[in-house]
Amino acid sequence: MKINYKKKIGILGGSFDPAHIGHLKISIKAKKKFKINKIIWAVTKSNPFKSKSYFSLKKRINFAKKIVKKHNFISVKFYEDKIKSNKTIDLVNYLKKRNSRFKIYFLMGADNLITFHKWHKWKEISSKCNILVFDRTNYKSKSLKSMAFRKLNNKGLKFVKFKKVNISSSQLRKI
Repeated sequence: MKINYKKKIGILGGSFDPAHIGHLKISIKAKKKFKINKIIWAVTKSNPFKSKSYFSLKKRINFAKKIVKKHNFISVKFYEDKIKSNKTIDLVNYLKKRNSRFKIYFLMGADNLITFHKWHKWKEISSKCNILVFDRTNYKSKSLKSMAFRKLNNKGLKFVKFKKVNISSSQLRKI
């Protein structure tokens, strides 16, 4: 039996250390191109691939909320206390359980696709979500050669072309 999805949810997860215009542009593009109704910026306390966050969790959440203030289709959330995990698969399972009639899209930058195969239960994430990969300056070639891209072979994974914003959280922290 085919599920009749009523709405589409996008998840953009990360440390948002700090949030920036690139996150916003990805969200706007995903909403328009894939007709996503709501996008959740799921802020994580700590990224398992980074040593530590520069800004406190509270500052990162508050700053992200300021950036999305005029975009009511985006909400900034912190789920880790509620789901007792910082794993993407646990967040996806939680949202699917609460919103079984929603189709879930997971948004990521091309830089994240390079290490996606190291994420906890990454294949399960790709089977439960449509993964939208947004190109980033100097990452497309590496991401197209990544293990995750080769293994998924475009099943549940779509590369999204859009006008790139050449900015990153690590660049902003240096300012």
